[in-house]
Order: sequence, then C-alpha cells, then structure tokens
Amino acid sequence: MRVAVAGTFGPLHDGHRALLETALEVGADGVVVGLTSDRFATSSRERDVPAFTDRADALRRELDALDRWGRTVELREIASEHDFAASDATLDAVVVSRETADEVPDLNDERRGNGLDPLVAVVVPLVLAEDGERISSTRVVAGEVDEHGRSGGD
Repeated sequence: MRVAVAGTFGPLHDGHRALLETALEVGADGVVVGLTSDRFATSSRERDVPAFTDRADALRRELDALDRWGRTVELREIASEHDFAASDATLDAVVVSRETADEVPDLNDERRGNGLDPLVAVVVPLVLAEDGERISSTRVVAGEVDEHGRSGGD
C-alpha cells in the first residue's frame, strides 16, 4: 500500500511520531509525506512555526530514525489542505489522527471528482500527555508539555 500523511510537523512531538511510524509500517509500497509550506502553516496559526527548511530537515531525521522497514519516503511541500492527496492516483491510503479523520470524506469526494478511487483512512489514536490532554505543537511551544507529553515542558 502507498500511503500519504501530512502536517506542519513543527515542532515534532510523540503524536507526530505515532502518525509517521504508522505510515511507515503500513506503507509497504512507499510513503508520501506532505509538509505544509510556510504560508500554509502560518495561515491558520497564531503561534510561530519553524521555517519549512528546518521542519523538513527535522522530519527527514525523524523518518530515518523511525523507519524499521526500509520504506521509500518522498517529502512534498503542500500549499492546501488536500493538495496532492486529491490528485495522486498512486496513493491507496491516508494516515490521519482521530482528530482529523472527519476530513477524509471531503478528500475522497475531491478524488472521485478527479476520477480517482477513494483513499482508505488509517486512523491513529491521539497521543496523550501525562495530564490526559492531547500532545500538540501548540502546547509544546507554550511550554505546557515537552515533545513527549511531560508536564511543564521539562
């Protein structure tokens, strides 16, 4: 199966790692990682986001560390929500969090409109911090938790 996974991935945290590791595990025919452009990443966020090149470098290092299967991984810059996932006929599935799974039907409608088969949604559970709330880059940047969900960002 050739899978897509996408996000801003900055800063990286254990929730991202769960998505990436799942994509690598199920992506026997390859993994395409969409990384939001600087403009797209900052268009919906109040907080600072690391530059695309910094996020891409960190993402490549993380993918190398997580890839126990020797997968072929392609990194693509994305400028919109569905971007290449709506038009790439080589994709079979999309890896999403429980939080973003409700976006897959719209993506699949767009794919059908493009004459493509819908993608299988591989839903990854949210990774919770030790306080029981989800880990997010916003919480990490704010110092509420660290990248592993430990309180106080320690």
